[in-house]
Amino acid sequence: MHSRVRRAPIILLRSSWQVVNIGDIAHTPGALALIERRFPEAEVILWASDDLTDEVAAMEHRRFPRLRIVKGRIGEDGRVEGPELEEAIASCDFLLHGSGPWLVASDDVAAFRKRTGKPYGVFGISYDDDPAVTELLSEAEFVYFRDTVSLERAKAAGVACPIMEFGPDAAFSCDVRDDERAERFLEANGLVPGAFLCCIPKLRYTPYWTIRNSPFDATKHARNEAMKEHDHAQLREAILAVVRETGLKVLICPEDRTQVAVGKEMLYDKLPDDVRSKVVWRPNFWSTDEAISVYVRSAGLFGNEMHSPILCVAHGVPAIVCRWAEQTVKGWMWRDIGLRDWLFDLDNEDEARRIVPAVLEMARHPERAKARAAEALVYVRERQRAMMETLEEAVLASVSRAGKGEAE
Repeated sequence: MHSRVRRAPIILLRSSWQVVNIGDIAHTPGALALIERRFPEAEVILWASDDLTDEVAAMEHRRFPRLRIVKGRIGEDGRVEGPELEEAIASCDFLLHGSGPWLVASDDVAAFRKRTGKPYGVFGISYDDDPAVTELLSEAEFVYFRDTVSLERAKAAGVACPIMEFGPDAAFSCDVRDDERAERFLEANGLVPGAFLCCIPKLRYTPYWTIRNSPFDATKHARNEAMKEHDHAQLREAILAVVRETGLKVLICPEDRTQVAVGKEMLYDKLPDDVRSKVVWRPNFWSTDEAISVYVRSAGLFGNEMHSPILCVAHGVPAIVCRWAEQTVKGWMWRDIGLRDWLFDLDNEDEARRIVPAVLEMARHPERAKARAAEALVYVRERQRAMMETLEEAVLASVSRAGKGEAE
């Protein structure tokens, strides 16, 4: 099939949602690495959101030196902002919407379809029921949902895409690294590779108003205040148990910028002195590449987030996920990939009570825990292989159609 392609297929990847969260950052290099490994003939142009920073773009370029990045929107009148985006839209064969909590760039996908009529597909999203989104998904070449709850919801809502299946979050393929910076951080804080666990705090609602120009939300703030002790009590108990019963240290670290302060308030400052002396609180945010390089040197991770666990399991590191009703259903992907015993619903008190024993089990039996993570990753890679076969087939079909059109 490849021999019939006379030029490199071009995929326009609509991704890059925000840069205050290392998980949201990880979607993009994850998708890029997945395409690089499984469909190396393809050229990828990243259609990024406006808030992509020079720092994050530089990290992506270190890993993918040939990557072209464009920004901008397609207006309601069909006009494209900027010549670079206009050229990318004109030259591409296929639009791929990257992983996210829902069809994040639905407006851009709709505008692309209206302007070009070119095919598009979706990789690894959760589903947010919206009539306009349902129509867009139905018109896609394929839609992969990162959790089976979303898949079933989409089917029930009437999404009628010809290929709708479970497809893991692209962050499972994110492989950016900054080993030098990670090693400096560990040495400076007395953390020995393999002798510490990572812990991620999180409030029910991310208080974006504390880190960027977002309006204060009194309702969400009140909910955070009401639940923050409940949602971090088990994490503190796990830290106590790990330090006192296993001899491992614990690193309290953030997945998004708001969690730096949360980690100090709800975890570090509330620890007794004998335990706090064996715990490191990271006082500043970090980049995805440094975080991964720290995670792979840890003995595992536990906490109230989703994408740091993904980045861990992606590299064979065990990780425990705690979740609650206010989050999207993304947490159920842990059940989907065979890690149900490492998924805990904090709204269920019976499950919450099992968090500390699970963390201790992971700490005391690292080889067994790593084997479980590796087994889950095998299934993730199988599903990603299927996703890439579908993408490759759709892109090459688009190239073939374009070639016939040019010949005519």
